[in-house]
Amino acid sequence: MTDYIAVENLSDEMAKDELTYLAELLNKANSAYHGIDSPIMTDAEFDFLKKRNLEIELKFPQYKKPDSPTEKIGYLPSETFSKIKHSKKMFSLANGFENNDLYDFDDQVRRFLNFRVSEPLEYTVEPKIDGLSLSLRYEKGELVFAATRGDGTTGENVTENAFMISDIPKTLPTKTDVLEVRGEVYMEHKDFENLNTYHDSLGKKVFANPRNAAAGSLRQLDATVTAERPLKFLAYAWGELTEPLDATQFGAIKKLKNLGFKTSSHTKLCKSIDEALSHYEELSKIRSELGYDIDGIVYKVDSLDLQSRLGYRSTTPRWAIAHKFPAEYSWTQLLAIDIQVGRTGALSPVARLKPVTVGGVVISNATLHNQDYIAGRDNSGKKIRSGNDIRLNDWVEVYRAGDVIPKISNVDLTKRLKDSEAYQFPSVCPECGAEVVRDDGDAVIRCIDDLNCPAQAIEKLKHFVSRKAFDIEGLGGKQIEFFFADEALSIKEPADIFTLEPRDRNNLTKLKDRHGFGRKSATNLFDAIEKKKTIEFSRLLFSLGIRHVGENVSKLLARHFLTWSKFIHIISLAQNSDSQEYFDLGAIDGIGTTVVSSLLSAFKPGKRRDRIEKLADQLNILDEILPDSNDNFLSGKTLVFTGTLEQMSRSEAKSLAENLGAKVSGSVSAKTDLVIAGSGAGSKIKKAEELGVETLDETEWLSLIGK
Repeated sequence: MTDYIAVENLSDEMAKDELTYLAELLNKANSAYHGIDSPIMTDAEFDFLKKRNLEIELKFPQYKKPDSPTEKIGYLPSETFSKIKHSKKMFSLANGFENNDLYDFDDQVRRFLNFRVSEPLEYTVEPKIDGLSLSLRYEKGELVFAATRGDGTTGENVTENAFMISDIPKTLPTKTDVLEVRGEVYMEHKDFENLNTYHDSLGKKVFANPRNAAAGSLRQLDATVTAERPLKFLAYAWGELTEPLDATQFGAIKKLKNLGFKTSSHTKLCKSIDEALSHYEELSKIRSELGYDIDGIVYKVDSLDLQSRLGYRSTTPRWAIAHKFPAEYSWTQLLAIDIQVGRTGALSPVARLKPVTVGGVVISNATLHNQDYIAGRDNSGKKIRSGNDIRLNDWVEVYRAGDVIPKISNVDLTKRLKDSEAYQFPSVCPECGAEVVRDDGDAVIRCIDDLNCPAQAIEKLKHFVSRKAFDIEGLGGKQIEFFFADEALSIKEPADIFTLEPRDRNNLTKLKDRHGFGRKSATNLFDAIEKKKTIEFSRLLFSLGIRHVGENVSKLLARHFLTWSKFIHIISLAQNSDSQEYFDLGAIDGIGTTVVSSLLSAFKPGKRRDRIEKLADQLNILDEILPDSNDNFLSGKTLVFTGTLEQMSRSEAKSLAENLGAKVSGSVSAKTDLVIAGSGAGSKIKKAEELGVETLDETEWLSLIGK
């Protein structure tokens, strides 16, 4: 097993900086893989990277990044194709890498459903095809359109291309009003080799792997090109249905086969997680004989009724998981170590490598985490890589799966130069020359001048205009960089964006013909900025890039306070740690002391608070709208669950309450509307009685929500 810094050994600072690195790398990989069919890493690397990212987020939820890869599915659809909005969202899958991950999955499913270990729980197990996801919509048995997954909500319209794939039926032996069939477009090994041989003979581009070939073939503007490519389609799921296919996953797959779709002959119904793992081992042994690429095995709870109860997380179903195959390694030379300064001021070392192919993909960079990692130890002082440090010109082993990828797993000391010297970490910020510090207990060295460091300022501005923040069309990362450097049109802080047009109104030539802008594009930019002056409360809070306040926390806070003015008022009062407002802020379910501390620091009177208020003065901040709950009794109410629920898990109860428009808190206060008490409830019941808060037992709670 390769040495690495285990998640449980990460310090707070290490976790924050690693999540920053992972978000940037995974978002780039998403763009390359889904957007232009030109991946910068293997599927295995991407999946393992997301696993590491999720593990860190689970241990350090307060540091979850605003652009966290765990909140994304696929990538934004290309502008080349028209768009189709999926009637039911297309989700990605959570990943497991070791048998224990699958036992944990089984345990999580049982806990959510309140199933005992002895209760039977069956799984449908199937190969995970390495191709391009496609959704086919049939109405009255006729294929009406086909769409790629895209970002999960909206995909690309590739209907004409899908008609060219022989595996996709044009009509079905059913008159069902709506039947959406989902599966994978892929290419077999022999067809891939023949296609590349043919392209090479004509001097055309050859494809890196079958997945790229399949994706590129399906996403052709000319459908006749798709028709010439040997594409296959395998069905394994469904979207919108007028009538259910079956009561079970396994039965539904059989129904798809009877309707004329090709399905995997290696799909198996397993009576337990142990039997499912045995099937994984069997498929692993014959993987090379299948004739097409699979990158893992998928386990799905077989009962569709249980799938419905388990529901979904933001991007993945709770009832399914992909068991991935292991990693690959290669040796290469370390040419340089660059130091990057992130949005939080962390100095992150990056290895620049002599390009090397790992798992079919060429890589030239790898993370080095921090000073300790380079020195051959973890944050607790324990040895990693047998205590071998990393130096310039070393020959290093790089792997593209595991925890953080690409990553250096080992050093070949026999090839180390005799005059080699230990790497000296910078003593000042390489971007601004300011003092750098390393707090006790932390492994990360950080530039302390967060208000004046240009690297931090640029990264904060890039976050401000990112897709889930203000998302200003025509103002991306590259534009932020040249506006930041341009003295005449300088943007140094977010508020400057919204004063750009007034500063340039009488002299459009300042922008026109500079940085690639013409009169029309400059006008379009001003119009885009003007539109974004009206912004949702949650998006504004997220855009500020406050440490530990990611997208989910921002939505949670906005949903709790509803208006920006109320939020600002409460935050101001909560600066007094003895106040009721301070207590109430920490009592919000999902808001811990770390988030509270970060919020109070950001809004403390001073230069940071002044910048936020300067920005807010330029905006029309919309009140938060609670989810549509059909005027349910629970809409807008604050609930507290306490004790042990017998008929559903606490997680399921909380999920149901939030879906009905309620807010769930972790403690009882005068603002609590309802307490639901299971067996063994203690101090919270007493507190509710003292405050006169209504209390329900589990039976009454289930009756209230119609369960």
